[in-house]
Amino acid sequence: MDPKRAAEAALFSSAEGLRISEIAERTGIPEEELRTAVLDLKREYEDRDSAIMISKVGNRFRMMLRTEYTDFTGKFARAEMPAGVMRTLSTIAYNQPVLQSVLLKTRGPRTYDDVHKLIEMGFVSGKKTGQTLELTTTNKFSEYFGIGSTRKSDIRAWIEAQAKNAPAGEQDGE
Repeated sequence: MDPKRAAEAALFSSAEGLRISEIAERTGIPEEELRTAVLDLKREYEDRDSAIMISKVGNRFRMMLRTEYTDFTGKFARAEMPAGVMRTLSTIAYNQPVLQSVLLKTRGPRTYDDVHKLIEMGFVSGKKTGQTLELTTTNKFSEYFGIGSTRKSDIRAWIEAQAKNAPAGEQDGE
């Protein structure tokens, strides 16, 4: 089995980032061969200027669409997350750590359902603080959106860049 093609198939079929060790465990290919294969594959996608890229966040790799091509996805794929939930997620990500009680004042009563869904999806974690939760994004959030970092300043900069690139009418409103 060709390690590069096995890694490509694994990354393509996984909805989440994968560790080299996970791919090795499931394919039986030695980790070192897979590490080389994934890095070669990453370089191949970069060299051919593909709309697809291989992103690394922490020790996980993920195949994903480059940010500049995400406008096309709405024309072909159904949204996995309703717009209101996405706005709640972006508010948490931009202002993190943020108290759920503070979020309630800006997002309204929908906050409770949205936060529950986001925690369930693994994009947000909540730590009990008094009568409320202190909310932050998770590594899964950064991996899923291909931010390339879990630092709050990098996440904020990424959100600002997305807002600048959003088509007119998508920047506000529910």
